Amino acid sequence: MGVKKFDHIGIAVKDIQSVLSFYQEALGLENLGFEVVEDQGVRVAFLPVGESRIELLEPLNDDSPIAKFIARRGEGIHHICLDVDSVPESLEELKQREMPLIDNEPRLGAHHKEIAFVHPKASKGVLIELSQDAPGTPEE
Repeated sequence: MGVKKFDHIGIAVKDIQSVLSFYQEALGLENLGFEVVEDQGVRVAFLPVGESRIELLEPLNDDSPIAKFIARRGEGIHHICLDVDSVPESLEELKQREMPLIDNEPRLGAHHKEIAFVHPKASKGVLIELSQDAPGTPEE
């Protein structure tokens, strides 16, 4: 499948500002800024940790997947993202192995990444996101 590294861990929060001080002041992490991903109904903040990042996910509305997650499970770890060589090829390989998927095709995510989610049924309850730089995106 070509997994290169952990890209980030997504953490669902009701309000980014209310938890950001913990990550910045207590842990000394830098917020790279905010981004809104309209089609996923979230506002995100990325905080680098070595080669990986923590992604704080705040719902934009009560209908967003993150709002529904928080309503069911509370705030906390939402997903683990793996940086892969190719999201389309990884999806094809998972389809051939008959793994349940949320996304059958890649879509655009935060930070100009091409992403897709593997259903948590495939990994005993852990939501896995596959990610790669979108074609034509300069290296960060």
